[in-house]
Amino acid sequence: MSHFEVSRSVTIQADPARIRGLVDDFHEWTAWSPWEDLDPALKRTYSGPDSGVGARYAWSGNRKAGRGSMEITSSSAEAIGIRLAFLKPFKATNDVDLTFVAAGAATEVTWTMRGEQTGMAAVFSKLVPMDRLVGKDFEKGLARLKAVAEA
Repeated sequence: MSHFEVSRSVTIQADPARIRGLVDDFHEWTAWSPWEDLDPALKRTYSGPDSGVGARYAWSGNRKAGRGSMEITSSSAEAIGIRLAFLKPFKATNDVDLTFVAAGAATEVTWTMRGEQTGMAAVFSKLVPMDRLVGKDFEKGLARLKAVAEA
């Protein structure tokens, strides 16, 4: 097994509550998620409450978008925890946290994903580390989140 952790941060000129609202409700992710443009015909399903603990989002798309789901497992003013399950193009379950730390009139947002890679994924990770695979996506998503929150 190979443990990994990918983390990126950005400072956003907005109140933590504004940013948290864009993350705590999966319906809002269409405005900022880095994966929104992978498949224009992406199928989305929402279940559970609209936001907060128990809110669920599932997607199914083309080869690039794949298939999977997310569920909010914890939600506070400081952080939102998400269980991320990929089904295609590969199976994996990871823990994701987005944290919000007020810094004067701004907010420091950190997006972190942790998990274990087993089997072929662990072998593949020796060639292409997870940080290289998803780090740029996190950077793109945080830039989009910043643009939406500061608008």
